[in-house]
Amino acid sequence: MSFISSFSFMSQYWMMFVQGVITTIELAIISIVFGFIIGIVLAILKKSKYSILSIFAKAYIGFIRDTPLLIQIYIVYIGLPMIFDVNISDFATGVIALTLYSAAYIAEIIRSGIESLPIGQFEASLALGMNKWKMMRDIILPQAIKNILPALGNQFIGNVKDSSLVSVLGITDLMYQAQTVRGSTALGVQPILVAAAIYLVITWILNCGMSYAERRMSVNDIR
Repeated sequence: MSFISSFSFMSQYWMMFVQGVITTIELAIISIVFGFIIGIVLAILKKSKYSILSIFAKAYIGFIRDTPLLIQIYIVYIGLPMIFDVNISDFATGVIALTLYSAAYIAEIIRSGIESLPIGQFEASLALGMNKWKMMRDIILPQAIKNILPALGNQFIGNVKDSSLVSVLGITDLMYQAQTVRGSTALGVQPILVAAAIYLVITWILNCGMSYAERRMSVNDIR
């Protein structure tokens, strides 16, 4: 059997790959949404005038960014049930780990977006009598988020790829399904190549969507 013809397994196992894609996208979307919310909080805490809050945010971001995601997944998988004495599903464990991971990176993206704004924006807000929280909510964050949308899009794409690591928990994402098909068919690299091709298609579609959004934003800015 030739190398190309060995891909005939797809006629039997394609639904497993489809389910893997669905699970992968679900993991990426949920983790990026909650990671964005936590990331905003961390970015604000890091810039807080209260040193204890700033130190906490810096320590958290530093730990997450300087340790492998795989280790963080195991910490969540083993640590949370021990600390809180609860049973957490594998999917929820994967979501929590990816959320905590992405939140640290999103916090730095948001922080850089805030710091990129002209100082006049801050001065004008204070001159209008706004307190810090109202200034952040109504003036600073909306502008900062608009400026960092491309970076947030890249983080979302990163979440799609990073989600492959949660397959170690038995979550039926794309990588897990590829490994399952590989074990069922006794094939070597072919199922992995199929998964790689699917990841390429997903990231290509997302990159196209990001490029379109950036062009639309540029047109709106000119208007």
